Amino acid sequence: MRKITLINGDGIGPEICDSVVKIIKASGLEIDWDIQTAGADVISKEGVPLPERVLNSIKHNKVALKAPVTTPIGKGFRSVNVQLRKDLDLYANLRPCKNLPNVKTKFDNVDIVVVRENTEDLYAGIENQVDENTAESIKIITRGASERICKFAFDYAVKNGRKEVCVVTKANIMKLSDGLFLDSFRKVAENYPNISKREILVDNLCMQLVQNPSQFDVLVLPNLYGDIVSDLCAGLIGGLGVAQGANIGKDYAVFEPVHGSAPDIKGMDKANPTALLLSAIEMLKYIGEYFYAEKIEKALYKTLHSGIFTADLGGNASNSKFTDEIIKNLPQ
Repeated sequence: MRKITLINGDGIGPEICDSVVKIIKASGLEIDWDIQTAGADVISKEGVPLPERVLNSIKHNKVALKAPVTTPIGKGFRSVNVQLRKDLDLYANLRPCKNLPNVKTKFDNVDIVVVRENTEDLYAGIENQVDENTAESIKIITRGASERICKFAFDYAVKNGRKEVCVVTKANIMKLSDGLFLDSFRKVAENYPNISKREILVDNLCMQLVQNPSQFDVLVLPNLYGDIVSDLCAGLIGGLGVAQGANIGKDYAVFEPVHGSAPDIKGMDKANPTALLLSAIEMLKYIGEYFYAEKIEKALYKTLHSGIFTADLGGNASNSKFTDEIIKNLPQ
């Protein structure tokens, strides 16, 4: 039986974790979940939001499924997500954004994969208070990290039958940092003659995404642009409630939804488990459990086809009702 770390998060995290665990068990796949807690709720007990035991669990099990953890805005502890990515060198943030059945959006045929560099850029967290009225953040771009993420994007394209990889920068203004990322892309691209290459500025990309998103295939971006653009792409397919994510490194992988912990609806049975479930499906593929991944995906799609939605998608189904319908629709 495969052992996988389960970080159940806070806010709605434990509720949607329970749903996904229940669905996976109903599919017939047995997983030994190593349940770990992190975030604001553990600080009073352990003094830190990400205890060493959580990192040790992931290092031992190699794979984790993670629910959202609250990150304070402007003060408090550093993001648990950022720390996990740094400490485990989860350098690739993978965000597939694809239309789901019967989920009404402004565009059809959206099937974009956002590949975001995960370890540097402004998210390196190097900030200084210059004086009382001035603060500065330092943007770090290295050739090693840039070439590594570009190679990940091209390898993903080859493995998944994708036709094009498009690099996104603002190299016309940040000629050194973004220029280095762009130059790294061009060098890596030479090794993939069968994949089309494209270059675009991030502001132009955002405009074109809301006009004609189906023209894009795989996008590869530095950290900050990737964070912003991946949420934009989530909006194209129905919002963060259906947006899956994965953070992948050489040795470890953490799969998680990209939405927040929504403490305002905690315990109200209103949360949508779809994003965490899609992340879990991607996790099952990652560990080679394709049969169960496809089985669960079919049940989710059948549930959506039938018009059963949680409130964030315009429906009135509770989290528990939605979960029960997916289980009922699992192929026998």
